[in-house]
Amino acid sequence: MIEAVGLTKRYGDRVAVDRLSFTVRPGQVTGFLGPNGAGKSTTMRMIVGLDTPTAGRVTVNGRPFAALDNPMRELGALLDAKAIHGGRSAYHHLLCLAQSNNLPKRRVDEVLEKVGLTQVARKRSKGFSLGMGQRLGIAAALLGDPRILMFDEPVNGLDPEGILWIRNLMKALAAEGRTVLVSSHLMSEMEHTADHLLVIGRGRMIADCTVREFIERNSALALRVRSSSPSELAAVVARAGGKTAPASDGALLVTELPAERIGDLAFEHGIRLYELSPLQASLEQAFMELTRDSVEYQAAPLRESS
Repeated sequence: MIEAVGLTKRYGDRVAVDRLSFTVRPGQVTGFLGPNGAGKSTTMRMIVGLDTPTAGRVTVNGRPFAALDNPMRELGALLDAKAIHGGRSAYHHLLCLAQSNNLPKRRVDEVLEKVGLTQVARKRSKGFSLGMGQRLGIAAALLGDPRILMFDEPVNGLDPEGILWIRNLMKALAAEGRTVLVSSHLMSEMEHTADHLLVIGRGRMIADCTVREFIERNSALALRVRSSSPSELAAVVARAGGKTAPASDGALLVTELPAERIGDLAFEHGIRLYELSPLQASLEQAFMELTRDSVEYQAAPLRESS
């Protein structure tokens, strides 16, 4: 378990992490989300002792990471896939980590097989693709067979098969009762992978809940309606306080009115309904809505060409 209380990090006048308090529990995949510059990487670096908090504390199984007797046996982390000596092979990179952390040599072959790098184990890592580097970083995180895993953008550079593999790996690790914390910008992937979410913006916690709760709280319920008279129904809905938008196939997307009210309005005005169904908002839509005011760098809106 990872626990942070009032965790704060300042760089001069800039506050990168602002009084974060959270718990990452075992048995589930916890997604760590936020716009660029939100403080995710800084927080993860403080968890493993690479950065020192300005205030507050963060512990791993009740102790600071630096105080752990065998840190790689308790927490494995992928923070930077490029942090590898390019002249070393994948095998010797992992062997060096194993020997310096008093881990059995057999673990090197085991994790290489687990991440699919056995055939290139003796090749120098400087020739690895970005995806292969990610797999090697994941192998290093798994080397000590830790109960806690932490991954920063683990699917960078992976092809669809690799993305599916890391998704299944995370779920399998959580199913074994391990604690899994993963940071990612791929909302669609987090929607399929994470059980719980920690969302930060400008260094502050703005959501700590399940994926379903996050979507329900931060997205308006939309209803898809197909009818015998879309324009008439749109006018009726507008008079009742609802909002409509046309769909590409002639249906209406209606918000701010419940399904029952739309059905009653259609019946009262003699409009036949062919479809009245809720639309499930995506994690990406909910995330964009919640973090709208927390984005550090915003581009100017694109103008349509004439």
